Amino acid sequence: MNDPESLRLEGLHERHPGLTQALGQSYTEAAFVCLSRHHQPPVTVSLKYTGNDQLRVVNFAVPDERMLNAHANEIDATETGAYGVSLAAVEAVAGLVAVRRAETLTGADWYIARDGTEIEDLESCIRLEVSGINAGASSDIRRRLREKVAQAARGNSNLPAMAAVVGFKVLEVAISPLGDAE
Repeated sequence: MNDPESLRLEGLHERHPGLTQALGQSYTEAAFVCLSRHHQPPVTVSLKYTGNDQLRVVNFAVPDERMLNAHANEIDATETGAYGVSLAAVEAVAGLVAVRRAETLTGADWYIARDGTEIEDLESCIRLEVSGINAGASSDIRRRLREKVAQAARGNSNLPAMAAVVGFKVLEVAISPLGDAE
């Protein structure tokens, strides 16, 4: 069996035109903090996307005291880290990249589109709703995914949508388009 490919969290801003360097770095740092709560690098993460499950290796930097202090709020760090991991995951499994932060009440966090798509308006975009779970089992990830798909469906937007839930302890990212959640 071939070794799993990498899931690259560093340099998100280089691949996602909707991210600045500072924002991408914050997402990466928070993801490293969340992963380090339960694991030592490298880790193998399971990406679950419409029956196309993949394993990806994340070789993260062990956070120093300053990084741990900067991301000491568990809830905020889990949410912020989930943004970074989920954006890297949808890029890996679907070739989609962040192009813009979503507005309030759209039922989503980000607008994503095919890598290389010229974005003149949002018509070619997909809404992405993101959530993170610090601890818990795969069943918790699936339950949260159903909740997030429902949230995206209720959003004030006619654009297609998907949801991604990152489980830091179980090393799992579940991604589902609207209508496909288990």
